[in-house]
Amino acid sequence: MMAGVGPSIEAVFREERGRLLAALVSRFGDLDLAEEVASEAIEAALVHWPSDGVPPNPGGWLMTTARRKAVDRLRRDRAYAARLAILQVEAERAGPAGPADHGEGELPDERLQLFFTCAHPALPAEDRVALTLRCLAGLTTQEVARAFLLPPATMAKRIVRAKKKIREARIPFRVPGADELPGRLPGVLQVIYSIFTEGYAASTGPDLQRLDLAEEAIRLARILRRLLPREREVAGLLGLMLLVHARHAARIGADGELVLLADQDRGRWDRAMIEEGQALVVAALKGGPPGLYGVQAAIAALHDEAADVATTDWPQIVALYDVLLALAPSPVVALNRAVAVAMRDGPEAGLALLDELAREPRLHGYQPYATARADLLHRLGRHRAAADAYRQAIDWAGTEPERAHLRRRLEECETCLREADD
Repeated sequence: MMAGVGPSIEAVFREERGRLLAALVSRFGDLDLAEEVASEAIEAALVHWPSDGVPPNPGGWLMTTARRKAVDRLRRDRAYAARLAILQVEAERAGPAGPADHGEGELPDERLQLFFTCAHPALPAEDRVALTLRCLAGLTTQEVARAFLLPPATMAKRIVRAKKKIREARIPFRVPGADELPGRLPGVLQVIYSIFTEGYAASTGPDLQRLDLAEEAIRLARILRRLLPREREVAGLLGLMLLVHARHAARIGADGELVLLADQDRGRWDRAMIEEGQALVVAALKGGPPGLYGVQAAIAALHDEAADVATTDWPQIVALYDVLLALAPSPVVALNRAVAVAMRDGPEAGLALLDELAREPRLHGYQPYATARADLLHRLGRHRAAADAYRQAIDWAGTEPERAHLRRRLEECETCLREADD
């Protein structure tokens, strides 16, 4: 996070920054001001803590320091103070929104408010992810830009645009009421899952995974889980990410190439993470109808429980994909179901389902579709068609490890074609 900072101090900053920023926004109603004085408070801590030691209540120390700096700044800038006063009056007229009953008589802290502000549906989807990474994950603008493979100046404009939208649209800094929460929580979960997805399987670049992003998404989900312990889909999302992330060490070979699930050394999977994820699946599926993330987590759990691909419970996985299709129909879910059907009923059955999806525009340019089709054609001995599909997948692949893996599969097909011609 910061060069030259001891691990204990860095851990404090990492844990306290989101809480500090959220509390400051709640107090002053301005995200820019909150970010500036939070940074100044951390800079002050970097001066004092290495020599004086981390205080018993580091969050309180940072909050007191940041609040004083904010008050000093407002005293110097009367126009700024006047604008914040207007916002405060508007908020008081609107009245407080009573949060849903999420804990045992305890209200969630301000970070939950910041979650819903950053993931407000009035913001474009890409801005929600960028703002969440900047404000809640604590990444710098340069780090967020690198995550999106964009120039820092472009990302800075995107973050400024999102903050401006919050101000101009008067997006409230509050937890939605009980009647609003069901409609707003999915957006928050989607933002966190988008961050994880980019970390688990980078869309472009030299690396297959961005572990820093995947781990930040899990950290954010843990915070959300603590703040909303009764929300089953929060448990489902955290469980899903843990069950998938538990395999990350086995997904990359010694040469940096992609290792498919069937070929992974399952002894390298994180069993403690899997056990935690399994417990969350139970929490996600208990007490009501299944949710989107709970079902996906159950599918991931079945993969993690199996000793190998051959003993995986493919009939149950297909059944869960049927549930998922009913909850959230999409061509990607249909693609994943087709692959599971191929494992249950054979490659011919899976290929027939993939052919039905061939004209789906949302799968054009989607590398996993071309790869799945190539693999099934290869298994059926249709090597010429498989080679064509692998070439298409290579064109659509975003990362070099994916391309390297696909080029090797293409070479296998071409070898089979040469042997057939001899």
